[in-house]
Amino acid sequence: MTKIDSTILKPKRHFEILDGLRGIAALSIVLFHFMEIVYQPSKNFIAHGFLAVDFFFCLSGFVIAYAYHQERIEKMGIAAFFKTRLIRLHPLVIFGSVLGLLAFLFDPFSSHPETYETGKLILIFLASVFLVPFQAMPDRYFNLFGLNAPAWSLFWEYVANILYALFLYKLSRRSLFLLTILAGVGLCFVSYRAGGSLLGGWNGETFWDGAARISYSFLVGMLIFRSNWIIKSKLGFISLSVLLMLAFLIPFTEWNWLTEPLVVLFYFPLLIALGAGATLTEGFRKLCIFSGKISYPLYMTHYAVMWIFANYYTTYKPETTELFFIISIGTLLLVGFAYLTMVFYDIPIRKYLTDRRKKV
Repeated sequence: MTKIDSTILKPKRHFEILDGLRGIAALSIVLFHFMEIVYQPSKNFIAHGFLAVDFFFCLSGFVIAYAYHQERIEKMGIAAFFKTRLIRLHPLVIFGSVLGLLAFLFDPFSSHPETYETGKLILIFLASVFLVPFQAMPDRYFNLFGLNAPAWSLFWEYVANILYALFLYKLSRRSLFLLTILAGVGLCFVSYRAGGSLLGGWNGETFWDGAARISYSFLVGMLIFRSNWIIKSKLGFISLSVLLMLAFLIPFTEWNWLTEPLVVLFYFPLLIALGAGATLTEGFRKLCIFSGKISYPLYMTHYAVMWIFANYYTTYKPETTELFFIISIGTLLLVGFAYLTMVFYDIPIRKYLTDRRKKV
C-alpha cells in the first residue's frame, strides 16, 4: 500500500480561545447534568446548560471546515479523512461505554443489573461501542445510549462528518448559505413542535430533533469559516467565557420558544466569530489549551457518575448543603479523572493509531 504523506495528516494550528470555550461548555454540561437530577428546570440555575451541545456542533462545523478545506480533503482522500476522525473520536466512545457498563454493574445504590439478562446487556454494550442507537433501558428513560447518554451527540457528529466528506465540502458558499437557512427553519420547527424547547435528540421520541440541532449548528459553523465571518476584537478568554456562560444561565421560562432558537441561531455563531478573532493574552494560553484538550474526555466520561449520583439522590434525598459539596467535589473529581483519561488513555491510543497509519 502507498504510504500516506505525513504532512497531509499534520493538524493545522488551533484557535486557542475557541479551545478554551469548548472546555467551558463541557464543564457547563457536567454541572447541568448534576443539577437536572435534583431540580426542575425552573429551579435549575444552569437550566440551559444542555445548549452547550449546540455550541459544540457549531464549533465542530467551523473547525472541520477550517482543518479539512476542499483542497486538503481531496488531497488526503475520503478514506483517510474517515480514519483520522475515527482515531480522534472513537477511543473515548469505547472508553465511555466501558465506564458506563462498569458503573451499571457495580452501582452501590442500584439493583438494576439483576433485571437484565446477560445477552441483552452485551447487546446494549456493543450498541454503545459501535454508536448504534438502541433504547433498551426503561430505568434510564429509554436513552438511545443507556450506558453513556451523551453519546447521542457523537452519533450525529459522525453523521455530519460523513456528509461533510461526501458532499458538504464541495458546496459553493451560496449553496451552503441556502442550506443553512433551511436548517434554521427546521430547527425552529423542532422547537415549536417540542413545546418551545430544544432539549431533544437523546431518546427515540426526539431522535430527529438531534438531526435538526446538528444540521443548523454544523452548517453555520462551516459558513462562518467559508465566509470569513471572523470578528477582530480585544475581547479575551475571560470575557468570552462570561458571554458563553450567560447563554447557559438564561432562566427556563415560557419564553424558551424564543430564547433558545435565538441563542442557537445567532448568539453561538456570533461567539464563534468573536472567539476566532479575539486576542489571547499569553497568561491564558496554557489554560485555554488545557481546557480544550480536556473537554472531550470530560464530556465522554462524566455520565457514568451521573447515574450513580441519581440513584444515590433517589435513595437518600440529601439536603441542600450536602448536595452543594457533593456536586462541587464531584465536578472537580470528574475533571481530574478526565485529565488522567486524557494522559494515560486517549493521547497514547491516538498516538499509537496515528503512528501505525503513517507506516501503512
